[in-house]
Amino acid sequence: MTPVVAKRRVLKLLTVAALVAATPVLAHHGWAWTEEKQTTLTGTIQSISMVPPHPVLKVKAADGVLWQVDLGNPVQTEKSGFRGDTAKVGDSITVLGNRALDKTRHMKAVRITLAGKNYDMYPDRIHAH
Repeated sequence: MTPVVAKRRVLKLLTVAALVAATPVLAHHGWAWTEEKQTTLTGTIQSISMVPPHPVLKVKAADGVLWQVDLGNPVQTEKSGFRGDTAKVGDSITVLGNRALDKTRHMKAVRITLAGKNYDMYPDRIHAH
């Protein structure tokens, strides 16, 4: 095998590996990874991350289970009125959203309610309950 052919093979393998590694991240953009039915989660905020590609809350439910709650993209989240200083660790929160199809403790929020105020990430996706 010539050095040029070997370099091409390595480059192809690295490209494939990068694509495979990125697949889980790409899969969580959009709604295809979530159930159609919406779920309500009530709990206490354990952590807040406003880092792109989307802000994330870690919420401990009443049963002690820790959930990951993806908010809208940073622009949508800010447009809803929710910012990094809107809530703090320890605050009670209610999340309306769509749970992951794989039944993990992961959901995408369409609305969060904090201290009686609604922050609608995706108002057009809120189903009547």
